[in-house]
Amino acid sequence: MTPSGKLTDRTVEVDLGGRLVTVPEGGLYDRFRMNTDLDEVARDPRVGSVDFFRRMPKTRVDSRIGPTLTPNFYYRISTTRLTMLAPTKAIRSRLPQELEPLEVAPGLGIVSVMAFRYDVCDIDFYTEAAVGIAVKPARHSRGLGLLDLVTGLKNDSLHSYVLSLPVNTEIAQVRGHDGYGFPKWVTRLDVDIDTGRTSARVANDQGGLDLALSAPTPKQTARPTGEHVSTLTSYTTIDGAWHATTSQINMLSAGTTRFPRGLDLRLGEGRMSQDLRSLKPIRTIQLDVTTEGQLALHMPVPTSVQDRS
Repeated sequence: MTPSGKLTDRTVEVDLGGRLVTVPEGGLYDRFRMNTDLDEVARDPRVGSVDFFRRMPKTRVDSRIGPTLTPNFYYRISTTRLTMLAPTKAIRSRLPQELEPLEVAPGLGIVSVMAFRYDVCDIDFYTEAAVGIAVKPARHSRGLGLLDLVTGLKNDSLHSYVLSLPVNTEIAQVRGHDGYGFPKWVTRLDVDIDTGRTSARVANDQGGLDLALSAPTPKQTARPTGEHVSTLTSYTTIDGAWHATTSQINMLSAGTTRFPRGLDLRLGEGRMSQDLRSLKPIRTIQLDVTTEGQLALHMPVPTSVQDRS
């Protein structure tokens, strides 16, 4: 690190389950290997508080990426999510048969486009985007699931299956793909979120446009730390077995717009745009933006998923 405390452009190699990846020299992962000093993070001017993490002890576990500590802490994040309606028939064509789509009405389900910016994190700064499908909790009975729908749209409790999850760093790709079972790859990915505007651009393999979005940021409501903590459960298969990964999101400043105006969503040629087109979205019904939040990402655990064949 420089005398001012900023990271240099130099990198070091670290081993993750037999795979070498580069991380910033002097960054949080280089210095702490997931066992980050919370007092040091609290001195970062970008982080308002670390109280959310002080009562959440980490556990050492063995994983497909080697021994690691869980949860992975994200001390300053910003996120956006477009919630869209799509035909259940198209959704089912992309879902494993064990999972059941969450429907707003018979024949009509929910898909989303998401973008994430992780400014301060145990594995250092990175960006991420996703195309996902809202699903009912594993082993949920059939039906509309009205309670699941209401809590999902309020960002209180979401269950999802992710089709695309590009990132812009090696360590995020290896941990996410090998450790969590997510469909991750590395690409150029720019995410900028502030109180005025929200934008994201994902590049394809040739450097052209895969997917881009831009919209006015909804009016933000600030909350004390710990007042509004939502959960996201994502289902993946690891070595042929179903797992559930839980994320706890401490929402510090967030806002929502129904039927957003001024939204610009562009699809190009790439894996994300192909996945979104395959879902045949009909209309964007909600835009959620969190300009300041925190996240605890737990390692996946085996889960029982109902056989619906």
